[in-house]
Formats: sequence, structure tokens, C-alpha cells
Amino acid sequence: MSDNTMTSNDATVAFSENDLTTSNAISCSTDVTVTDIDLSDFKESVCSIVKYAFGRTIDDAGIVDLFNTLCFVVRRYMVDRKIETEKRYQDNDVKRMHYISMEFLTGPLLANNLINLGIYDKCRQIINEMNLKVNGVDIDFDDLIDFEPDPALGNGGLGRLAACFLDSIATLHMPGFGYGINYDYGLFRQSIVAGYQRERPDLWFNKTSPWLMRMSGEKCRVPVFGRIEESEDMEGEYNPMWVEWKLIVGRPHDIAIVGYGGKTVNRLRLFSAWASEDFDMHIFNEGDYVKAVEEKIQFENISKILYPSDSNEEGKALRLVQEYFLVACSVHDIISIYLKTHENFDSFHEKVAIQLNDTHPAITVAELMRSFIDVHSLEWDDAWNITTHTLGYTNHTLMPEALEKWPASIVRKVIPRHLQIIHEINRRFLALIESKYPGDHERAQRMSIVERFDGSENIRMAHLAIVGSHSVNGVAAIHSELVKKNLVPDFYDLWPEKFNNKTNGITPRRWLLAANPALSRLICDAIGDNWISDLEQLKEIESFLHDKAFLEAVQKVKRENKIRLADIIMQSLRIDVDPDCIFDIHAKRIHEYKRQLLNVMNIIHLFLTIRHDGITPHWPRTFIFAGKAAPGYFMAKLIIRLIHGVADVINKDRLASKWLKVFFIPDYKVSLAEKIIPGADVSEQISTAGMEASGTGNMKFAVNGALTIGTLDGANIEIKDEVGDDNIYIFGHKVEDIAGLRSSFNAVNWLKKDRYLQRVVASLDSDLFCAGEPGIFKPIHYAMVNGGDYYCHMADFRSYVETQNRLEKDYLEKEKWAQKSLLNTARTGKFSSDRTIREYAQNIWNISSIVM
Repeated sequence: MSDNTMTSNDATVAFSENDLTTSNAISCSTDVTVTDIDLSDFKESVCSIVKYAFGRTIDDAGIVDLFNTLCFVVRRYMVDRKIETEKRYQDNDVKRMHYISMEFLTGPLLANNLINLGIYDKCRQIINEMNLKVNGVDIDFDDLIDFEPDPALGNGGLGRLAACFLDSIATLHMPGFGYGINYDYGLFRQSIVAGYQRERPDLWFNKTSPWLMRMSGEKCRVPVFGRIEESEDMEGEYNPMWVEWKLIVGRPHDIAIVGYGGKTVNRLRLFSAWASEDFDMHIFNEGDYVKAVEEKIQFENISKILYPSDSNEEGKALRLVQEYFLVACSVHDIISIYLKTHENFDSFHEKVAIQLNDTHPAITVAELMRSFIDVHSLEWDDAWNITTHTLGYTNHTLMPEALEKWPASIVRKVIPRHLQIIHEINRRFLALIESKYPGDHERAQRMSIVERFDGSENIRMAHLAIVGSHSVNGVAAIHSELVKKNLVPDFYDLWPEKFNNKTNGITPRRWLLAANPALSRLICDAIGDNWISDLEQLKEIESFLHDKAFLEAVQKVKRENKIRLADIIMQSLRIDVDPDCIFDIHAKRIHEYKRQLLNVMNIIHLFLTIRHDGITPHWPRTFIFAGKAAPGYFMAKLIIRLIHGVADVINKDRLASKWLKVFFIPDYKVSLAEKIIPGADVSEQISTAGMEASGTGNMKFAVNGALTIGTLDGANIEIKDEVGDDNIYIFGHKVEDIAGLRSSFNAVNWLKKDRYLQRVVASLDSDLFCAGEPGIFKPIHYAMVNGGDYYCHMADFRSYVETQNRLEKDYLEKEKWAQKSLLNTARTGKFSSDRTIREYAQNIWNISSIVM
């Protein structure tokens, strides 16, 4: 058998060196999935759009012109299929699902759209044959792909999950649609100055993006502020009037969402906020232009930035207005679509499902009731029955402090009619509690939607969402159990049938096929390309587990991906990295519970072991961090500074730097994640047990062949169950241990037990990693030693260090490590968002695939 032939059982797969390149070509037979897209006029269309949309010839066009032109040509094919899809839905009078989320972290769209349409390779060939130039410099297809910025429509896992869901819904030919806000600015662009995070505005092309289609004539008018005037109708019934309100106009923009195969194209509808009038002409004519446009500016700030600061009352009000604006626009649009084909609301819940992605859109409960009662004159009981049968709520956090509560005073100021409705919902709900649990006033207080304390009132948005929904789901098996047992046990006791689990998933089209084309081609050559839409079929590559040639090919792909990541580090940090080191990557939002600090503590331990004990690691290690800290989160930002302080010392130490390197890659986002994840040998998923709802980064790393080191938290548990105990590195205390550790915490006892922990903790109290800024890390030391170590860094330190050491030894056995990597890819088929969506569709939404 030749060296370039792999055999396993009855399968024989030939491959060449060219198959292992990490170029952006996608060669998994994706271009045959759609046979009815005629690209014969593609080149002519490019030249025509450059000319008539941008007033240039193809030779004079700039890179922006060329990128937008390519997108417009591709959009033409998408819009044709979007219209065909909508007709299919209308002809079948389908039930539609509407997913309301404050975030949709789509990532760049051009490559994803081309892949899902099945024309990526053909378009690549056509563009490259055109020999494009800008200012005399050659521009190829890859340059245009890389030019696209990340849409600033989200922050982290919540928004990325929502984007994966939309991809899967369209791929499964289901009538599901997203609703969000068309932000001018995302959370922020992160830069690092002297080791400190600095935030810069994250402006994207939301006014000129070729993917955004403004839907003229479909504006939503949203009332805010004002007051309630008590009155009666002609029959003497109570009829409150919402008066003196002001109007915000929601302008919808659609992004087409193409499913894999190109047969179904749904939409993500995003709303921009505008004032109802340009300005007050009377004030303008008196010469005070600034005052005249003040209200216009105020309202248009609503969609200006993702998550405005809520550190003061004005910020809180703006944030509530933002959430309500999204909900009101979405509900208006959903009802309008329904009424196009239905005369009354009798079958609304049979034709409409609405999913609330966390508590941000929980005000949907009150807005639906307001629309049904005030606008469409339904009786309360009928409106409530429809509302509760329509809504589903997904919980994403186990931390009570992260569950939204709004002061009633602010709700009254912003949406006074909704506060009335919430009080009435709560009155009826408490009557139910009294009937079920007579005299249990403490239970009623715990469950009440309205929290009363010291003469003030807060609206518990999670409670509102639970009461107003027919389904409440968690996002990993352990998370869903903890929601029932720890977070809201009273609600589970009342309504056990409402609660269910839907473990998160990721779309394999973006996170394997597009992000890791070399590995994808290797898999396609071995087992075909059906795995792209059925990720469980990855199990078939297990048959190559003992095929040395295939394993060598897998290792070669990983090394090429590490070289690409090393190039990124060189470009962004101007530091050379050896791709033959172990690449240990911790890429996620910076938060104490995600325990980047524990990772740093192990790195310090390794450094001190080299310097003080003369003991070197078994293999050189490169530790790579990426992630953003919330602008107002002092401790998270200090941890970023600590990472840089440790990196500065280690990377400059002549002895330690031979074995250890530490890097922080700034401005983590989808496009960067697509380059970082395929290059990981080790995936850090080390949150404090019981604090991570699920995680999806763990899934992305695992499907790309990284080995997880993690706690029994979130989806890590299910990944362990799938890949097997020998192919994951689990450490630390379990969920059931954490409460006891916190209640009995004694820093002295932990430090006495472990001299290595003692010197690591002491280094944080010293100026070893902050010689130029003495004492800056003392708050970290204090939180651990004097502040109770809430996130159990000291308790898990020894187990983490020992597990890292075991992992390092295993890496020395290259073939065995390659097998572990292969099994991680092969056995993570469960974690496709396609599976997750099928479960939602069957068990919560009751929607079906509508195929051509």
C-alpha cells in the first residue's frame, strides 16, 4: 500500500498533499447540493453592479466596491429563494416560530452564504479568473472574504447560539425567524494598552451593509412614557387609557438566512429606532435647533449600542426602553403577519410560537396581553390562554444576580400600561398560589413576580417569563436540573410539566466546514459529505482510528492550523510562536466564574517550578487567551492585566520562555474564533462547577479535535459522556461539593496543605508580575484569601495542576494523542444545533419541515 492511501475495514481513501492545505477552498462536494443556480452570467453581473451601483468600471473599483458587488450578486440568488420559501410557507398555512433575542452574533456572512448556497468553489474560481486589481495590487477571492467585518449584533454565547439556531432552522426547512435590534455599535472593540483593556466603539456597516435589506412600508410604531388615565367604557367597565405617550418608530431591516443546500431561505429581522417626527418645527423656527432635535436623538439612541450602561437611573431606563422596543416591534410584526391570513385570534397559538432567548425579551408576556386586550379587544382569559400557549422561555444563567429585575418606578415611567398588566398577572398568579398552597405566605413572596422590599418594588423578569410561558428550558442536562432544584424550585413544584432540557448545539457549517476546511476535506474524502447536514455521521471516521496514514493526516491538518494561528499572533502581537508547542487555548468572555484566573495560577506554578525547582515541563507549552471583560467589571479587567503581567515576565525570561509562552489575542469575535479554534490542542473549559449554563465554545473546540480540560459543569458533562473518559481531562470538585466548600472555607487550611498553592498565591500579593505598578494585583489576592474564594480557585488548584501534568505527559505519545483528537471529532455529532432545533421543534414549538 502506498503512503498516500488510507485503509480501514472495507473503506479505501486516497489523498494527496494538496488535500491538506489550509486554504479557504471548500471541496466537500458542497457545490453539487444546489443544481438550479445558474452562474453563467455571474461575471457579467459583477461588472454591471460595479458600474450601475457604484459608478465605476471593474478596473477602477476599490475593495469596498468589489466586496459589496460580490455580496449583491450573491444576494440576488438568496432573495429569489427567500421569496420562493415564503410562498411555500403561505401555500401550506404553516405554523411559524419567532425567536426574539437581544443578540445575534452572526459573524461574517459572505463565505457562509456561498457555502450554504453550494456555490463557494465556483464563485471562487470565477472571481479569481477575473484577475481583479485595486490600485495595481492583485485582489483575489480570499481577499474579499477576509475583508468582511463582523456585524456588531451581539456579545458572546447568547448571540452566537441564536445565530447557529437560525442556520439550523433554515437547513431543516422550518418556518423560523429571528427578531433583534439593528445596532449601530456592538459591545466594543477591545484593544490592550500597557496590559489594560481599552474599549473603542465597534461601528459596523449597518447603514450600508449589502446583507441588510430595508423593508420599506413595514414600520412599527411603539408608544413609550406617558401616564395612565383611569376611566370607564360605555358599559361602566374599567377602561384605563394610556395617554401622553411618545412614539418611537421601528424600521425593519432583513438579513436573509440561507439553509444548507440553498432550498430554504428565512430571515432575521432587525429594527432601527427613529423618532416619529424629525423635530418640533415650532421650536426650530424659534432658532433652538439643538432642542428641536433633542428628542429625535434621544429615541435614535435606543438602537445605537448593544447593552448601554445601566449604572444610573437614566441608563436603566434606556436599557428597558431598548428591550421593550425590540419586543413591541417584534410582537407588532408577528401579529401583522398572522392577520394577513386569519380574521381572528382563535388559532393564534396554533399558528404562532414565540421563543424568548433569556429574560431580556420577557416583557413580551405583558406586550402580547396589551396587544390582545387594548388593541384587539380580547377578553383577559382568552388573551392569557393564547399568550401562555404561544410563549416559550429559555433560561441561560444559574446566577440569581444575573436574572433581570426592573425597579417598578422605572417600568412605570417607561411603560406604565405594562406595569398595570404585570400587577394584574401577578394578582391572579398569587391567587393560584394561595389555592394550591393555602397560607404559605413565604412561598408566595418567593414566587411573586413583584418583589417588595423596604417599601420598593422590583419586577422579576424571569418569574414573569415562567408564569407567561408554556415551556421553560435549560440549555444542558445539568443546567436544567439545577434550574429546577436550585434556581426556581417553587415553580418546578407548581408546574413540573413546563420544565425541560434542550442541550445547546453549534452549526457544523460554520464551525467545522468553513472554519476548518482542511479537516473537512479529509473527513469528506473518508466518509463523504452527508455529515454536513447530519453531524452524527462523523462517527464513521472512528473506523480510521488505527489507520496510521489517516492519523498522520489529521496531525498534519492540526499543525497547519497551528501555523495559521501562529501567523495571527505574529501579525497582532509581533511575537514568534513555535507551532510544535502544545497550544492551550482559553477563549471566552472574561469572568471570575469562567476562571481564567485558575489557568493563570497554573501558569505561574509552572514558571515558579522552572525557576525555583529546576523542573521543566514534559513538552513546551503555549497558553493563549482571548476574550472581553464587561467595561464596568473591575475584577475581570484586572485578570486581563494579570495575564499580561505574567506574560511579560515569562516571555522575557530566558530560561522559562524556552518552555512557556503566554499570549492574549485582543478583540475576540466570530471571525477570530474561526481561526483560533482549529489550532487548539487543548480547550480550557474550567468554570466553577454549577455556574456555566452550557457553553458552546467547548463544542466548537471538541469537534475540531481539541481535547478538553474541564470541570463537570455545563455541557462538559455531556461531552464527557459522548467522547469517553479517556478522551477528556476532567478535574475539580462537583456541583454538589461547591456549597460546602464555600460555607467551610478557610484560606489558611488550603494554603497549609499545598506549598505550591502557597507560593502561587503569595506571588499575587507581591509585585513579581507588576514591578512597574506595585500592588495592583492585591484585590485578586484579597478576594481569594480574605474574600471567601467564592469561585473555588484554591479548592480546585491541586486537581487542576495534576490534570494538566497528566495531559502534558499524554501529549508525548503522538499517535495516542491523535487518536484522542480523532475521537473528539467523531463523537461530538450530538452537539449539532440541528439536533437541538429538532428537539425544540418537536417538543416546544410544534413546527415541521416544509420541503419543496
